[in-house]
Amino acid sequence: MSDIVACRKCGKLFNYMLGARICPACKKLQEEKFVEVKQYIREHKGANVKEVCEQCDVESKQIELWIRQERLQFSAEAGVKVPCESCGKMISGGKICSECRNKLAGQLDSMLKKDVATLKAEQHQGKGKKLNGGTGMHYRH
Repeated sequence: MSDIVACRKCGKLFNYMLGARICPACKKLQEEKFVEVKQYIREHKGANVKEVCEQCDVESKQIELWIRQERLQFSAEAGVKVPCESCGKMISGGKICSECRNKLAGQLDSMLKKDVATLKAEQHQGKGKKLNGGTGMHYRH
């Protein structure tokens, strides 16, 4: 389903489906700017965010977004990093650092194992969910 919304950049009304709330024309300009920024970084390996912003006429928030989306990566010598959204540690790309990612993966794994064990115990005790409105069919384990 789609909605008619105003573009965040130019204010033009457009048929919004998914993603950023910017019209197709602004999206195209944004992608062209991304290509320009990426090329500048390739040609100027030591460039930092401030320099790229000034030379390519792009906002630092947009560059940070591209870094978080892992679409844009600066060289190690540029020292460009963003904070992990979980612990604040500085990282070169993405939203969370590897330590937080591993911690979250461990928590998810633990929760899944617990849920599976609970479901098996309920099924073993005859408390499993019934299909077809309780006609006697149970989940298999």
